[in-house]
Amino acid sequence: MESFDLIVIGGGPGGYVCAIRASQLGLKTACVESRGALGGTCLNVGCIPSKSLLNLSENFSKAKKDFRNQGIEIEGIKLNIEKMMSNKNKSVQVLTKGVEFLFKKNKVTYIKGKGVLFSKNDVVVYENNKKTSYKAKNIVIATGSSAASLPGIEIDEKNIISSTGALSLNDVPKKLAVIGGGYIGLEMGSVWSRLGSEVTVIEYLEHITPGMDKEISNEFKKILTKQGIKFKMGSRVNKVKSSNIGVTINYTDLKSSQEETLEFDKVLVSVGRKPYTEGLNLTKIGIKKDNKGRIEVNDKLQTSIKNIYAIGDVIKGPMLAHKAEEEGIAVAEILAGQAGHVNYNVIPGVIYTSPEVATVGKTEEQLSKEKKSYKVGKFPFLANSRAKVNNETEGFVKILADSKTDKVLGVHIIGPHCGDMIAEMALAMEFGASAEDIARTCHAHPTHTEAIKEAALAVDKRPIHF
Repeated sequence: MESFDLIVIGGGPGGYVCAIRASQLGLKTACVESRGALGGTCLNVGCIPSKSLLNLSENFSKAKKDFRNQGIEIEGIKLNIEKMMSNKNKSVQVLTKGVEFLFKKNKVTYIKGKGVLFSKNDVVVYENNKKTSYKAKNIVIATGSSAASLPGIEIDEKNIISSTGALSLNDVPKKLAVIGGGYIGLEMGSVWSRLGSEVTVIEYLEHITPGMDKEISNEFKKILTKQGIKFKMGSRVNKVKSSNIGVTINYTDLKSSQEETLEFDKVLVSVGRKPYTEGLNLTKIGIKKDNKGRIEVNDKLQTSIKNIYAIGDVIKGPMLAHKAEEEGIAVAEILAGQAGHVNYNVIPGVIYTSPEVATVGKTEEQLSKEKKSYKVGKFPFLANSRAKVNNETEGFVKILADSKTDKVLGVHIIGPHCGDMIAEMALAMEFGASAEDIARTCHAHPTHTEAIKEAALAVDKRPIHF
């Protein structure tokens, strides 16, 4: 029986990063993955293929609607959905093979199959009716999450689809419903809206993107509405019925208590994700879970069994690939005797629509709830020269700083390229920067990032260009 210092169960962003870092630190490491390809949901059917479609659909939309006004005239623009999907699939294949190469380079043993825990040191891997046992000094559970649904709604990936199905449609649906106004639903709704679908978002709450700064959320909804996406807010979905010709949704408007029925070609169910821990034997070996099915861990990411760790979507916190990666590195470094840690206060979140939405740190609502005294600085992209010449003027930068110390507490941006811009703010917050520190940092001109400098100046009510 082969033995390892560490066996990682799950080859997604958290798992494979953890395995590589552990091997770099001298631990004999294996990674078990059942999918048949490394990279997990994110790389295979999540963040990577969705970003491919977001980029391609944005290019198509610009070519169709915007280029003519900018002096670029193209005749006969046509959508070839087959080629678009092929481009997406090629990108995914290249990247999954890339992770396999990194495993070889870093001497990580890649074990294909489903890993099951039989004790605190025993992992059995099942593949093709064959089982193989392995010994491990330490184990990391990094099995990720799966798409959640609503009671009574069965996702068949034909007419009623999850995000996985939404990434592989053969035709543009004439009418698409998105149940849920969160990150994933809005990204995928945005893709198909640009490609020609009439998209309707049905959301239980009165606002989209729960947990986001409300001012940003409201502006985001306005922009998406202007782009043609319809919203049914404060609406509870009662029933979704599929037939040969499409899907019927029955929902209740919670304000009026009126029931309504709408017909669609496809329905995307995007109501969040749930930890994937089925078949791991967790209860049998004594690993505790909370009431949401997440594995309980301490501040060192240890489960109730001290040599078994858990990271990523199977534990509490935002279900983000980069959060899982940070946790994976932290565990590897802890196992190697180093001081691995994750600063959960500075984990950025991005919605990759057009414009993008990016956030890091506290929202106004959170600060108000905590009775924290704060200042606000805002700057619109309409007043930014680079955004102006690029015809990308929607949105603004918003910086929240402590009223007494001026320390940056949160940054929220809606606008062009802000998924990249938020990195500056995450770095600034990691090092405890003040708004004044950012205001006094020279930003290249003309760039979109100047809006960050101006927002920092606005915290002290002294913006130059607005």
